[in-house]
Amino acid sequence: MTHWFHRNPLKATAKVSFNLCGGHASSGQAASRLCSELRTSRARLLEMFADVDGVPPDAMRSAADAYFSLLQGLIVVVVDDDRSGATSSSAAPNDGTPATTPRDEMRFAQKFKWTDTLLWTGAVVVRRDAVFELASMAFNVALWHTKHAARTAAKEDVTEAEAADVHRSLRVAAGIFAHLADVQAARLASSSSSAPARTTPSAVGGEENNNKGRDLEPRVLDAYATQCCAEAQEVTIARAEVLGHEAALVAALALHTAELYRRADAALSALDVSGGGASSTSANKWRKYLQLKQSFYAAYAHCYHGQTLLAADRCGQSIRCLRTAEKCYARAQALCRDYRHTRGPTGRDGAGITTTACKPSEQLFFLKLGQLIESALAKSQRENDFIYFHKVPTEEPRLQLKASYGLAEPVAFQMPPPSELWATPEVYAAFRLGRRARPPSSDAKGKEEEEVRPVKEPDLKPQKDTGCVVS
Repeated sequence: MTHWFHRNPLKATAKVSFNLCGGHASSGQAASRLCSELRTSRARLLEMFADVDGVPPDAMRSAADAYFSLLQGLIVVVVDDDRSGATSSSAAPNDGTPATTPRDEMRFAQKFKWTDTLLWTGAVVVRRDAVFELASMAFNVALWHTKHAARTAAKEDVTEAEAADVHRSLRVAAGIFAHLADVQAARLASSSSSAPARTTPSAVGGEENNNKGRDLEPRVLDAYATQCCAEAQEVTIARAEVLGHEAALVAALALHTAELYRRADAALSALDVSGGGASSTSANKWRKYLQLKQSFYAAYAHCYHGQTLLAADRCGQSIRCLRTAEKCYARAQALCRDYRHTRGPTGRDGAGITTTACKPSEQLFFLKLGQLIESALAKSQRENDFIYFHKVPTEEPRLQLKASYGLAEPVAFQMPPPSELWATPEVYAAFRLGRRARPPSSDAKGKEEEEVRPVKEPDLKPQKDTGCVVS
């Protein structure tokens, strides 16, 4: 089942101490334990992102839930303000932190830094907002699931259990992206109206980048969710072929898959920045991938529908449909070349611009379709010359196929409730958020925590050299 999937890099982040407000925010054993648990669970989760083979998806979900449940206590106050004693508030400092109510103070107490995967410069987005941290980390969890699926699907021989794992991992990722688009993006937008995100100078070029972070925009998240569903359907199509299902079913699934890739590309179309340079987004390469997959599965649909037409003794229409498959396949080949020569976010070179050595047109799945179209068209033409003598239509067919089976749906995702460690009034009382103090600027430890370090990318190379590197 060797597949090839494009993958964007993980978001990088700075170390977070959770010594809220410069180390003067918390006191007491319960609060100290919570801060320690937040640090430990966050560090553990970041380490797990680099391993897509040794970490099972269930273990990733457990680690993510453990951190998210602790982080939820900063966002959703578990006990009433009067009971917790957290009724005192002070004017918001003049540092971009939004004015808060006592219930909001916990959410906006800690500063978080994350890179944006769609900016070439590695610019860092800085926000004092626990929802920003929650959404950014969940974004990486979803990306990990897609990378886990890509690594497994790139094996030379994929078992039925592994194929099911790939299919579910992609649907889980789609569910997380859909949740971020439907729930968390709106929460971030409402808070950013009073405290817009700051973008720090690029770590690569040292220049100021004024582009707003785009990873958590609803259109980008919708594109990710739609792409994941399309890739899950690729697994379904491969299985339908192996089991010998009717060509009509495969054609309908392929046409729907092509439509999903078209929708994902349309969601990104407004994000491209013309003119190039350091301020451009790297969505161009991602879009090339979506476009070539759209053309590829359009060719797939026309190829199998052409075989269905021949079986129904409609040979002239079969030839026309298969010629359209040839045209779509040629377009996909051209897009493969464009993809190879388009700079993108899969790995950094010395100049800070990302490159890839991927050759999708040389992958086995791509070559097999070309051979199938060629042989099917030759058969239809041969049968028409000897048996049917049908006139071949001049107009390209407009396929109106509806898939009734095999459609991939996102696995519904919900954030876990706040950890039980937050469920006592004493915990909130121990966080004295009114006492805001900043650590000295010369503090070496503080500088270390401010540094944004790249997250180690997992190895996604196929187990057998097929001339293609999984991006």
